[in-house]
Amino acid sequence: MTGSDAPPSFRLAYVPGVIPAKWVRIWQERLPDIPLDLVMVPAAEAPGVLRGLDADAGFVRLPIDRTDLSAIPLYTETTVVVVPKDHLVAAADEVTLADLADDVVFHPLDDTLDWQELPGRPAIERPATTADAIELVAAGVGLLVVPQSLARLHHRKDLTYRTVVDAPQSRVALSWREDTTTDRVEDFIGIVRGRTVNSTRGRAQAEPEPKKKAHEAAARRKPAAAKSSGRGSAKTPRPAAKRGKPRRRS
Repeated sequence: MTGSDAPPSFRLAYVPGVIPAKWVRIWQERLPDIPLDLVMVPAAEAPGVLRGLDADAGFVRLPIDRTDLSAIPLYTETTVVVVPKDHLVAAADEVTLADLADDVVFHPLDDTLDWQELPGRPAIERPATTADAIELVAAGVGLLVVPQSLARLHHRKDLTYRTVVDAPQSRVALSWREDTTTDRVEDFIGIVRGRTVNSTRGRAQAEPEPKKKAHEAAARRKPAAAKSSGRGSAKTPRPAAKRGKPRRRS
């Protein structure tokens, strides 16, 4: 197959922590002739990737500027604090931000949480990335508050995490550029929303069932029944009964 004959691919961006595997699998089952290319991008860069049409659609973290982007919120993540396994926080099932007040809490430059007030004591410098912050936590320098999916993404055997019940939460959404809502984008929206493979999404009316079409065609071919005249159909007359001779009276 030459390059010009290759079917156009669908480019799907996603931010760290989002796992699009289940949606990709359904796409491959329903649209096997259209390749789906995955592009992982930093959360802060995802909106720009969609605006520049470097991806047809993408999973982003809200909030984003929706001036020219459509977005369908999908789910909200639990927020956790990542700590060394021997930290006091590890002994609890869940904690509050007040429980972290005496600890250094890192705020990396790629932080995805919408903080009104940062928890804990500030670090001397902000780590460049969440991955760098994780290394500092492992070194016992401080703690890190992140969406749970990022804690799992950067899992280490010497670290654990606990739910922070009153921290801001990260919402994940499917987004695309509003003026480029193509059929392929609609197909992927349908997959994410759980539409069945038979859903038309208003593109076309469903065809009549084959049996119904055959029945209608047969009805058109069948000649009309002949109308009968009079009160009813004629009946065959019965033969008259034979009369015998009258008997004499004695």
